[in-house]
Amino acid sequence: MKITRMTVLTVVLLLVGVAVVSYGTFVWYVNDVETVSYDVVTSEGEFEIRDYPALIVAEIVRRGERRTAVNDGFRPLATYIFAKERDGEPIAMTAPVTQETDDVGQTWTVRFVMPAEYTLESLPNPENADIQLVEVPAGRRVAIIFSGTATDEMIAQKEELLRAWMQQRGVEPVGPATYAYYNAPFIPGFMKRNEVLFEIAGS
Repeated sequence: MKITRMTVLTVVLLLVGVAVVSYGTFVWYVNDVETVSYDVVTSEGEFEIRDYPALIVAEIVRRGERRTAVNDGFRPLATYIFAKERDGEPIAMTAPVTQETDDVGQTWTVRFVMPAEYTLESLPNPENADIQLVEVPAGRRVAIIFSGTATDEMIAQKEELLRAWMQQRGVEPVGPATYAYYNAPFIPGFMKRNEVLFEIAGS
């Protein structure tokens, strides 16, 4: 059977089309997770002021550089929610995964927000003693939203922009910055959603 150039081109285009559709479906699937609910008080471009309800989180403290700490924290938290080292059913993944540091940037608290259906009493106990289940009180937070792969340089730049925006409006942060990551590491940078947030005094 003679294979023409047009036939080869058609097959290649078909395979590319299937790959694009499959990848798009996969990206939709891994991003189709419950996200933290909040009410937007003010929205101005990439900046928002939000009111959050109380949140139940699983958290773990890790030391080291930012990226190392979030990776080291992610693994045991994922082991907990997917029931790899405990009895009971898996817990659905949510977004974002958050991270905040102490004043010197060497101790990091990494958090998974639990699905809204859970309470502290209904969550299974972690086998890993480093994991704590806590309630984060309701509060008002200011955020800057940005895409891309969250490097240290990018996060520092966005945090500086957020601080400048707050200063222009006479808004004072309460506590350290929180870094929020909404997507899996293998998602292309331009499709990723990241945020820097500060808690502020509510009205």
